[in-house]
Amino acid sequence: VQLLESGGGSVQAGGSLRLSCKTSETFFNTFRMGWYRQTPGKGREVVAYINPDDTTFYAIFVEGRFTISRDAAKNSVYLEMNGLKPEDTAVYYCDVGGRLPWGQGTRVTVTS
Repeated sequence: VQLLESGGGSVQAGGSLRLSCKTSETFFNTFRMGWYRQTPGKGREVVAYINPDDTTFYAIFVEGRFTISRDAAKNSVYLEMNGLKPEDTAVYYCDVGGRLPWGQGTRVTVTS
């Protein structure tokens, strides 16, 4: 398994969740890693990503609420999601520079 996603769950609006994605050391050190999300009837959209040099990108709809970070000791990337809104409800997928097949994703449900 070259990509392992975890985290997610169900929270009320305003709550927080943390997603984790672990990959191999080679991929972690070589490619940017990030998160996409998908809801029924919509295409997959980028949420955030982080490059090996720690530069980051956030979609406008999560800026200021979500934080992406890397842990080189664990070859993992984390997405800290705060101030969750019902519209954040989706299946979240980890991406490793577009080099690995999509995983199963992890579901995030935010209730009002």
